Amino acid sequence: MTIASSSPPSRLPLSGAAGAKTKPRTRRSVAGESSGDGRLAAVFIAPALLGFTVFLLWPTLRGVYLSFTRYNLLTPAEWVGLDNYVRMVNDPIFWDSLTVTVEYVVINIGVQTVAALAIAVLLQRLTQSAVLRGIVLTPYLMSNVVAGIVWLWILDTQLGIGNEIISALGFDRIPFLGDETWAIPTIALINVWRHVGYTALLLFAGLQAIPNDMYEAARVDGASEWRMFWRITMPLLRPVLAVVLIMTVIGSFQVFDTVAVTTGGGPANATNVLQFSIYGAAFGRFQFGYASAMSVALLVVLSVITFVQYRLTRAGQSDLG
Repeated sequence: MTIASSSPPSRLPLSGAAGAKTKPRTRRSVAGESSGDGRLAAVFIAPALLGFTVFLLWPTLRGVYLSFTRYNLLTPAEWVGLDNYVRMVNDPIFWDSLTVTVEYVVINIGVQTVAALAIAVLLQRLTQSAVLRGIVLTPYLMSNVVAGIVWLWILDTQLGIGNEIISALGFDRIPFLGDETWAIPTIALINVWRHVGYTALLLFAGLQAIPNDMYEAARVDGASEWRMFWRITMPLLRPVLAVVLIMTVIGSFQVFDTVAVTTGGGPANATNVLQFSIYGAAFGRFQFGYASAMSVALLVVLSVITFVQYRLTRAGQSDLG
């Protein structure tokens, strides 16, 4: 009996079989994909970069150059070196404007931060209604000019409803925007009213990142709401609060619209903030070189304040492990 010999199975290519090894990607293909992603990213970044260059970088560089010149729009700029800065240092109006601006910033930031923090904590601890958040944000949707005009009518000494209420209560009418003592605090509180809702929502977003487990553990240990606020909320909210403070301080130093609409820098320069003084030098007296020097000084002041705030508040660090 003969035994049929079986031929060995043929070796078929396994390129289509499951479990087959895939061809490793070459360095050239990876580099091609990277370059393609880079080109796509450049396309998306280009509009923002163009806007940054045209509306921010170039005007800043142009302003720094003009600060070393005498320029009035009618004649070519004349290089004068540090003359504008020497004049600024010896100008009492500049220092008075800076003092008024600092007074405004202290009142505005102090009241706004405390009020915004209180509103944010109440929204977090008591209710998280979207309707209430919308109501809180409503004043921010109004422009500074409109807000200034509305409050100018409300606080008018003779016809304003605010002074009508004060008179009905038996008190003397108060010239809120016409008195040197009341003018800056009034403008600061007007802007607090407009911006406090937006600031509160920024802080509310920071509160949302704090884990509820920490509050529950503190309640088990018998901690009160006040103790939890100082021991949990404030330390963990510090990075967000620091960034909000930096943003609001920069914005407060650039106050202009409310002053221009309500007081025009008066009475007796009591509200002549630095931005309004710069505007008057440039478009009132056509001293664009001197106005540019004051603008550069404001830029330096804001840069120093921002750096100090960032370092003191440790804005780049978080206590959340």
